[in-house]
This record gives sequence, C-alpha cells and structure tokens, in this order.
Amino acid sequence: MDARLEELSFAYGERTVLDVPSLDFALGRVTALLGPNGSGKSTLLRLLAALEQPQAGRVLIGGEDARMARSSVAYAFQEAVFVSGSLRANLDLALRLRGLAAPERESRLAEAAEACGVAELLERPASRLSGGEAQRANLARTLALRAPLTLLDEPLAGFDEPGRQTLLEELPALLRRFATTTIVVTHDRDEALRLADDVVVLRAGRVSAAGSKRAVFAAPPDPDTAAFLGYTLLRTDLGLVGVAPGALRPGPGDFTVELCVEEVIDLVTKVELVGTVAGQRLAVSVDRSLPAPGDRVTLGAPASATVQFSTRSRR
Repeated sequence: MDARLEELSFAYGERTVLDVPSLDFALGRVTALLGPNGSGKSTLLRLLAALEQPQAGRVLIGGEDARMARSSVAYAFQEAVFVSGSLRANLDLALRLRGLAAPERESRLAEAAEACGVAELLERPASRLSGGEAQRANLARTLALRAPLTLLDEPLAGFDEPGRQTLLEELPALLRRFATTTIVVTHDRDEALRLADDVVVLRAGRVSAAGSKRAVFAAPPDPDTAAFLGYTLLRTDLGLVGVAPGALRPGPGDFTVELCVEEVIDLVTKVELVGTVAGQRLAVSVDRSLPAPGDRVTLGAPASATVQFSTRSRR
C-alpha cells in the first residue's frame, strides 16, 4: 500500500517539527527515513499511523485518510512495550485486535516467532526478555500482522553490536517475506543502504533529499545533506567539493588533494591516516602503512564520487 503526505505541517506548541509540502512512499518498496536526532523521523511515523494529527495538510494511506486506514498499518515502536503475561499472549493480543480467528492467529504467530528467532521464548513472561530479545519479539509482533504498510522505528536499537549485525543481515529477507510496503526510521546511513530501496533524508523537519538510495547518495543536493551522508567536504580551488565515503584513496584520481600526515593509526585490518588537507582535518583508511607523520600523500577520487557545491549553498 502506498502512502503520501500533502502540504503537511506539524508542530509542538510554537515549534514546527515537520514541514513537508509533498512526499510519496511507493507501493512495495522499503523506504528509510534517515536523519539526525530531532529531525522529525519518529513524528512522521506517528502521523502515518494516525497517532498524531497534522495542523495542516493530509496524510493518505492507499488514497484514504490515515485515520480511516489504521487497520492497514503495523507499527513497531522504538521501545518494545508489552502487557503482563507471556510473550505468546502479547503476540496473540495484537492479532486478536485485528479480528483474526484463532487458527489464523496461531499460524501467523508461530511463523513470525520462528522467523524472528523468538519461538523458544513464547512461554516466557514478556517482562523477563532481554533488550535484544524484546526487540526481536517486537519485530515478530509487528510482522505477524502482515500489514499492507509496516512502520519500523529504529528496529536495530537496543542490540549489542553482534546482535545488531545479525539482525541487519536477516531483516531484508524478513521484510520481503512478511511486509509489503515498509518505512524504516534510522539515523545510520549503512543501515539505510542495507535495508532500503528508497531514502528520505530529513533535517530540521524538512525533506532535504528523497528518491532511490542510489540517486540520493550519488547526488546530495547541498553540503549539509552530503555531510550527514558521510561525504568529506573540502574547500579547494574549485570551490566546496564533497567526496563520497571511502572514495578518497592514496594515488592519483580525477579529483586530487594532498594530505599532510599527522598520525598513522594501526586498526589491525587496515591503517588510518590522519592529517590535514588545506588546513582541514581528514582521516583516510588505507590497506597498509607506508607514510609516516610529516609525509605528504596524494589522495585521489573518481569524478563520479565527487559533487561540487556552490559556496552559497551551505546554510
């Protein structure tokens, strides 16, 4: 099911949280809402779920007002919240509230619990789940609904790093299996790249970029968006140039700069050179350490990995 925002404005008191003239979420695709803390990502999800109402504009789910489409939406909140009782009872409750018959509830519950790795926890009191177990259970509860529109708010929060990496690898297949159209909130660009087909970048409540992930990451529209996406911003004789993450490597390229090495940091699997380019501090990963502090190293990047900005484009 597709979703659309039209002339949307939302505020808390005098503070405008979201100002979105137009935004579409395409049917059957996974969209990452990407942005720093406080950019309005979670609020946008709450508007799509009709948990909040805009001061102006419309939120449409499948062409109808979001308030009329609540049963088409499944929402996994960032913090997993359960009622008293077992995990099984909590997962079953979500399905009962959608009016599903007992055999269908049991089938969906078992399938989602198994897929999300919590089948062995179904009889445990939900209050005794660890942080990572609770997040997996939260995901299972949401995916079991098989809703036309699935909303996930920071689904990888609350995990230790090994657990996060494991679920990050599993989640795309889970979404293909249980979800139709999905919107995922994250502040991590690597999560967005791994999970999403499309990306929407929010900054200070406004959409600064939207489109396929390849288009958004290849051509950020302004320096602030580029910096958030991990671009290195360098002031050169050409003006302000953004270089895509990981694109600067030792050696010549279509775009070149000279790094004055100040530190060489051994990270075991790679080496990081830290220094300055035209007075700007910069860190570059290399496969092996040849330079020493005080050396000058030519760094290059292909033209396809650089974006030139007007000096007036930075706010």
